[in-house]
Amino acid sequence: MTSLRPCLAASLCLFAAMAFAPSSARADRCDDLAAQLKDQIDGLHVGKTAANTISLSHPAAKQLILGCPNRKFTNELIAGADSRKPKPEFYDLVAQASAIIFTIPKADTLKGVTRCIKRMGLLHGDDVRTRYRRLNMHCTRTKTSAAIAVSRGNDE
Repeated sequence: MTSLRPCLAASLCLFAAMAFAPSSARADRCDDLAAQLKDQIDGLHVGKTAANTISLSHPAAKQLILGCPNRKFTNELIAGADSRKPKPEFYDLVAQASAIIFTIPKADTLKGVTRCIKRMGLLHGDDVRTRYRRLNMHCTRTKTSAAIAVSRGNDE
């Protein structure tokens, strides 16, 4: 009976340590998603992780950021182009990354991204918000650049 107590105490301590250990499952999922993007998109490089975002780089985009899940969004992709009218490579990059992140066919994300960016102009202005296939798309442009943020809300 006395030899059972140390074994029981040790197993209880191990169980308590496992049960109350801090979990970084959210960050791991985001890191896994960034690695998946790197594996499936040619020329994409994963940068530093800071403030719940992972910076990415690609020759077709001036800025590329993967936002990890938070209170408002499941995930978010922010991409910036170096001209007011982005090249087709930029559209393709954003569509492919969005398709991987949100598990939607690439053709659908390409249509949504193209619709949002091309809607900016005289009629709609330089700040456009659209929804396509349960994705929120927010496009903005300045005199020298254009940007798009693709996200999905937590409630969807």
